Amino acid sequence: MTNQRILIGCDPELFLRNPNSGSYFSAHDMIPGTKEDPHPVPNGMVQVDGTALEFGIDPAATEEEFSSRIQSVKGTLREMVDPGYEIVAHPVATFEPAYFKTLPPWATELGCTPDFNAWTGDVNPRPNQRAAFRTGSGHIHIGWTQGADVYSGMHIETCRAVARQMDYYLGVYSVLWDNDTKRRELYGKAGAFRIKPYGVEYRTLSNRWTDSDMLVRWVYRAAMKGTTDLLFNGKDATQDYGNVAVDIINHSDETWQKWADIDVGLMNPPIGLRKAA
Repeated sequence: MTNQRILIGCDPELFLRNPNSGSYFSAHDMIPGTKEDPHPVPNGMVQVDGTALEFGIDPAATEEEFSSRIQSVKGTLREMVDPGYEIVAHPVATFEPAYFKTLPPWATELGCTPDFNAWTGDVNPRPNQRAAFRTGSGHIHIGWTQGADVYSGMHIETCRAVARQMDYYLGVYSVLWDNDTKRRELYGKAGAFRIKPYGVEYRTLSNRWTDSDMLVRWVYRAAMKGTTDLLFNGKDATQDYGNVAVDIINHSDETWQKWADIDVGLMNPPIGLRKAA
């Protein structure tokens, strides 16, 4: 593959919460925009995703663009929402059961479009829609091409390879700032991805990283380095580490020691996040 520009984007999901009671509320009637018709705003878009607020950014070619566009769209989203609610980047929002039952069915629907497991190639199971909690993702979009055939075997295998690489450059480190395991009952297991005509959507991360500009910038650098290492320099982390990332990500804190023992610094996390070996 010839060296070309790589673009990084994201489409995190956030939740509304009453700051006094701590109760979560659905955002389904709070802002414009849907999956089918996102609402454009400066530097990106906003939309409702079930009970969550979702925003996306215009693809970024630099760390500064990535950070500034996230802050810009989040600021716009804040202006659009009733100031009586706080917007939180929580991996899991558990709704009061009586309230959850009052929501329209379309607001509680899950898993309308499947994602895949980069390690097995299988479709990930459809989540349980009856659970009265919802999860907040922090998906990363990585673009290195344009107009690729999403059914092409070569493109699919490249997307799988990039998603596995992201497990090592992003996923294994994410347990340092997000040790939640409940979200992974529905979404976010190792290697979760979707194939896109521009590249891949890596779906393992929760929304937690969007709360810190330090992490926002680190996520950009890690996604960029892992992609360029693999696509342009042929450095495939799975050749050195196999599938150890699967256990680390899927079991969170419980298996971090496996990575701490062998980590050679693929992407040093921000100061204060790395755990002692």
